[in-house]
Amino acid sequence: EDEGVEIKLYQVIYDAINDIKAALEGMLAPEIEEQSIGSASIRQVFKIKKIGTIAGCQVDRGVLQSGCKVRLYRNDVLLAEDSLSSLKHYADDVKEVRAGSECGLSLANFSDIKEGDVIEAYVTREVAKKLK
Repeated sequence: EDEGVEIKLYQVIYDAINDIKAALEGMLAPEIEEQSIGSASIRQVFKIKKIGTIAGCQVDRGVLQSGCKVRLYRNDVLLAEDSLSSLKHYADDVKEVRAGSECGLSLANFSDIKEGDVIEAYVTREVAKKLK
C-alpha cells in the first residue's frame, strides 16, 4: 500500500494474463496513421489584401474537409505540408466540399500557391498498438 502497488486476485490464469497484456498495451505509444481523403487542383489564385492568398480549386476526388491537413505539390514535388485555414463554396463557409465541386481555400502558413498545383488532403488518427 505504501508503494501504490495494486493487488488483484484471479481464479483463472488466463484472466491474469489478459489483464497484464491489456496493461502493457496501454503503456505503448499509439501509432499515427494517415488516411488520404481527397485531392484538388488549383485553377486560379487570388491575392487579397489583409486576407492573403486564396486558391480557387476543383475537387478531383474524395472530399476536402475544413481544418484537415494538406500537402501541396507542384510538378509532383512536395512543396508544403500545412492545414486548411478556410474552406468556402461560393461565399459560404463550409465544412466539406465533395468531388466535382469548386471551392476556395487558404492555407494556414503557406501562401506561395500557383495555378496547376495539386492539393492532397489527409487526416491522421491514433491507432493503439497491440502485443503479439
